[in-house]
Amino acid sequence: MEKAEGAFLTISELAVELGLPQHILRYWETRFPQLRPLQRSGNRRYYRPADVALARRIDHLLNVEGFTVKGAQKALADGEAPTPVVAPAIPATPPRSAPSDRDDILTRLLAIRTDLARAIGD
Repeated sequence: MEKAEGAFLTISELAVELGLPQHILRYWETRFPQLRPLQRSGNRRYYRPADVALARRIDHLLNVEGFTVKGAQKALADGEAPTPVVAPAIPATPPRSAPSDRDDILTRLLAIRTDLARAIGD
């Protein structure tokens, strides 16, 4: 059963959604003051939609853009952090090259294949 959009997520649900271990989310809470989920009895964490969006931004900065923790902190504090962008769709059919281009590429690939076969055989 899936939760409704806008419902609070537990730390385990958010960790699964982001593909990260729970301890990483707890670590981020210590490094990013903006990330403050609600904590109920027993220190159970509940991430509001804004917290989930922020966790996604942090994940994007660190694991996609390659920022360091310090760099991501600065980017978030400065408001320069880009929101994760969905990659554009790949066209169904790639653009066709001219027949002479394809023949030239094929000739070069066959030469490389021959050279590799010789190298392996030696």
